[in-house]
Amino acid sequence: MTIVNEHQEQAWNGYEGRHWAAHQTRYDAINSGFNEALLDAVGPGDRVLDLGCGNGQLTRLAARRSGTGHAVGVDLSAPMLDRARASAADEGVENVDFVRADAQVHPFPPAAFDVALSRFGVMFYADPVAAFANVRRALRPGGRLAFVCLDDVQRGDLGAVLAPLAVHLPPTDTDGSATGEPLSFADPAAVRSVLADAGFVDVACDARQEAGTWGRDATDAGDFLAGWGPIRHRLGPLDPSVTERFRAALVEAMRPYEGPEGVRLRNAAWLVTARRPG
Repeated sequence: MTIVNEHQEQAWNGYEGRHWAAHQTRYDAINSGFNEALLDAVGPGDRVLDLGCGNGQLTRLAARRSGTGHAVGVDLSAPMLDRARASAADEGVENVDFVRADAQVHPFPPAAFDVALSRFGVMFYADPVAAFANVRRALRPGGRLAFVCLDDVQRGDLGAVLAPLAVHLPPTDTDGSATGEPLSFADPAAVRSVLADAGFVDVACDARQEAGTWGRDATDAGDFLAGWGPIRHRLGPLDPSVTERFRAALVEAMRPYEGPEGVRLRNAAWLVTARRPG
């Protein structure tokens, strides 16, 4: 196994990956609203590649949607892939495999897949053009690409939740939009440029918002978000009293979003589609 994206490999096999694996159901509840838009790209008998598959919910759903086809989930995170395999076994999904690999350089069989999907897994490539060129080669001529990537958080409810809490956090030296960071694809012009340079055509970016469930109530949601990797990283150096004030403020910021189904926040994303020429 060759890995070039060492920073992400360390993160997703460290705290970040363990947190996502331990909270598999929660993260699926946050992001699953985008599943159907992605699964629209999958047809009967399709061979599906899921990029940055994480705990593998989308991969398993794609395997079911393909019927007689097959789905392969690829991720750097060993803890999350363990959860993906266990979930596939528990659900009896047999036409699926999970591979620990760096999609930027992994030697996928040429033209082996009909469609490549990703649910928030493609923003972290160290060299996105090289990564997508590698994915393009793995698709058959005319093969389809469909993924969701984060839009500016200010366009969703999470931005409104976090904005008044900034006074509790130390300043950060990045806005998250640099290459390999969560918001690196928030600008659709950047997405189109990367995919065009990687050899894809018919690139389309469609703004989407879907509500996700962050917790049973404000306390549950606030405690969970305080443990989310990007927040925990910034809270780490702070005095415990400051951390507790932040947690309390976070719970209060979640209260307006409480409802019968729990705390629901709209997630802002881009649905990106493209195809390999041929």
